[in-house]
Amino acid sequence: MSHDIDDPGHGHSPAAWTAVVIMLLAVAIGTVAFYLDVPWIVWASVVLLFVGLLVGWVMKRVGYGVGGAKSAPKVH
Repeated sequence: MSHDIDDPGHGHSPAAWTAVVIMLLAVAIGTVAFYLDVPWIVWASVVLLFVGLLVGWVMKRVGYGVGGAKSAPKVH
């Protein structure tokens, strides 16, 4: 089975998984804080959401993204 060279992948990389886990935690914490009416935690979770995005981007740039030098492709 051949893969298209322009295929960006499906996010199966350490960078993608790390970013998604951090951002999911941020959304979960922010949702609970919003429900409990704790505004500073809501805003802290917004910051954490952007931290997750930044961590994913940095990890991709250093080679942990899809097709990166430090990321092994998953064999199907």
